[in-house]
Amino acid sequence: MWQSDSSPVQASDTGATSAVPVPEPSALAIRYYRTGHAIWAGATLLELLVPAAILFSGFSARLRNAARRIARGRQLPTIAIYGAAYVVIQAVVFLPLAWYAGFVRQHAYGLSTETAGAWLGDWAKGVAISAVLAALVLWIPYLLLRVSPGKWWLWTGLLTAPLTALAMIVAPVWIAPLFDEYGPMRDRGLEARIHELAARADIPESRVYEVRKSDETRRVNAYVTGFGETKRIVLWDTLVDQLEPDEVVFVMGHEIGHFVLRHTLTVILGATFLVTLSLYVVHRLAASLIARFRDRFGFERLDDVASLPLLALVGGVVMLATTPVVLALSRWQEREADRFALELTRDNRSGALAFVRLQDENLAVPRTGLLYRLWRGSHPDLADRIEFANRYRPWLSGEPPRYGDRFRPAEPLPIDP
Repeated sequence: MWQSDSSPVQASDTGATSAVPVPEPSALAIRYYRTGHAIWAGATLLELLVPAAILFSGFSARLRNAARRIARGRQLPTIAIYGAAYVVIQAVVFLPLAWYAGFVRQHAYGLSTETAGAWLGDWAKGVAISAVLAALVLWIPYLLLRVSPGKWWLWTGLLTAPLTALAMIVAPVWIAPLFDEYGPMRDRGLEARIHELAARADIPESRVYEVRKSDETRRVNAYVTGFGETKRIVLWDTLVDQLEPDEVVFVMGHEIGHFVLRHTLTVILGATFLVTLSLYVVHRLAASLIARFRDRFGFERLDDVASLPLLALVGGVVMLATTPVVLALSRWQEREADRFALELTRDNRSGALAFVRLQDENLAVPRTGLLYRLWRGSHPDLADRIEFANRYRPWLSGEPPRYGDRFRPAEPLPIDP
């Protein structure tokens, strides 16, 4: 296995590896890509219309009144009950679209292997967890609104960082196992290669997991999850089964790049900034909106929990407006993780072939349009990634690798006598 791991390095170092061409997308992939625009547009519109309808119809105020009666007038229980109920109501409204996009459409395109019962079970678990989380944390902004009405948006926004970090710490250990089965890799030889690669970047062996997703999907994927001591790299079993071992190793190099380059920390800081910005906009607009529509809203103060749809609506508009910047940052992170993987493995061909497999198995198109890149593209186009994998070889021209100080070089191959 070590010889197999090292052979591509030798080929790449000598420049002997031929470039991998960008494949043309299938007709099915093109149709999947184009129809995805309508799904995205519908979901985006609903994310704005639902809180607007709840707010302007006065339903939010009636829901608050019901929560207050159940809580017998106590403030914190009222907020908790309202928050949980709001999450459930919104999820039920979104259920038809979620069912079509996540189950019906995936089966129609041959991407899903999940049963209807399993899908609905996961949906119900997700809604229940979200409702509990809302009940547990929604009191924070409303308490700060009363304690510090002028700076509540700043304190609440800054609290996003520790709360997001806490969620990332808890999720891999307590939440993710409710949905999927995690464990060590089945292929011990491949696992040994991956552990050797991770060790070169000082990542402990215990941080690599394989998750069973073949019962749900034919897609392939890998990702970094967690924070601090629960941070880990996860591969779907579909990826291990459908990619060649060298390609899997390259994918792991990419995920190791996310791990080593601390992209999770960037996500936390970015989320903190966006939440703070959204709440500031709410703070600036709330007084005039409430003064104008208080009879329809059914509340006169922002610290009334019935204002939650107002926060969601304004926050949704801010998020939509800032999405191109957020996705541009995400694409940059993905490019740097690709660069890290190429420097770590020096296996350009396997990297390019892995992206080709991603295109084939996930029904992706290699080149997307401007609209997709601005509002949906979290990763660079696959054509760009394939071409980058083909050409990025700084070691051939004597240039120092950008991230060469983040990992140890590979052990040299033994020389046959």
